[in-house]
Formats: sequence, C-alpha cells, structure tokens
Amino acid sequence: MARVKVNLTLDADVASTARELGLNMSRLAEIAIADAAKAERNRRWREENKAALETYAEEVDREGLALARFRSF
Repeated sequence: MARVKVNLTLDADVASTARELGLNMSRLAEIAIADAAKAERNRRWREENKAALETYAEEVDREGLALARFRSF
C-alpha cells in the first residue's frame, strides 16, 4: 500500500497525550479514517437501496422467507 503525507490538525492536549503514551498517531488516524469511510459507504448504500430493502422486507412479511420450510432452526 502506497503512503502519502497529509496535514492533520489535532487538539494540542490530544497530541501531547498520544506522544506521552508512545502512540503512533498516523496509524491511529488511518484506522479511524478507514472506519469512518466504511461506515459512510455503508450508510450511503443503505440510503441508495432503501426502497429495495423496504420492498423485500414487505415481501418477507407477506409471503415469509423463501425456503423457510427447509430451515432446521
């Protein structure tokens, strides 16, 4: 994975505490940004597919799950 330099502004106390604890702020920021991006992608997908999801849920309520008779639980 290629790495790029970016500027990031943090609260001074947060940065100081992270340094004192020996935390890798770049890695932590990368993980947090990746998690936030994943959550936002998921939120957008759910929003874009809301109508289809609601239609499917209504169908399941009305007709039950496909192949439900084969379920063993």
